[in-house]
Amino acid sequence: MKDQPAKEDRYKAPALEKGLDILELLAEYGGNLSQGDIARSLDRSPNEIYRMLTTLVRRRFVTKSISDDRYALSLRMFSLSQRHPPVGRLIDTAIPLMRVLTRTAWQSCHLAMENNGDIAIVASVESPGNWGISLKVGSVIGLANTGSGRVLAAFRSEDEVKTMLERHQSAQGEPKLVEKTFFNRLDDIRKNGFEIMPSETTVGVTNITYPVFNPHGQAVTVVSCPYIKRLDEIPVPSMAAVQQLYKELADELTIQYGGTLK
Repeated sequence: MKDQPAKEDRYKAPALEKGLDILELLAEYGGNLSQGDIARSLDRSPNEIYRMLTTLVRRRFVTKSISDDRYALSLRMFSLSQRHPPVGRLIDTAIPLMRVLTRTAWQSCHLAMENNGDIAIVASVESPGNWGISLKVGSVIGLANTGSGRVLAAFRSEDEVKTMLERHQSAQGEPKLVEKTFFNRLDDIRKNGFEIMPSETTVGVTNITYPVFNPHGQAVTVVSCPYIKRLDEIPVPSMAAVQQLYKELADELTIQYGGTLK
């Protein structure tokens, strides 16, 4: 008697999975890959890839250069994500406030969200000075080694955190997660209501991160500052003053989102 196929195997959609593999590959490599490059990277035949690429180009998820037949990810997926009503409204509200904040704090400001275990930057405003730390919108960052990831996890239920860990795929450069250390840090964040500690990805940066709450008291997004101390003569706010500015922004966004302040 043959073994019954697993439920998840019975409901697979091979064509869809091929398309998703292509999108993920183009996102990882920044595009500009030939059909042959894509086929080799995914260990598939060029014929398998051709029809899928043609469909993705026709649906405008992928672009094809005229000069050298190379493929790149279009902005369509990003555009669709921005049209998701709660996310779009929150970002539309946040960006003008973030611009005002950065001009006062002389520090960059980021907004990050969790989706399917990934921590992604959804909005970013640079410092007004000649230099600063800025993350690109769409960047996927670490869960356990960033203030954004830890704060997003800290203000979720235990079951939600476990699901995040199960689904999470390590970001570029992210070290292996040590669960005991991770959960101990989440306890500290819950007690303090925010995260502040030296960056675990960049020397000389202090991460300051505050949660933005939804009506259920969960962190729907976070406001984050990669704080850099200036040594020149420009009069800028102290770290304590910057913390207060970012807390006020997070509280304002919580109110705008209809959330509950803690």
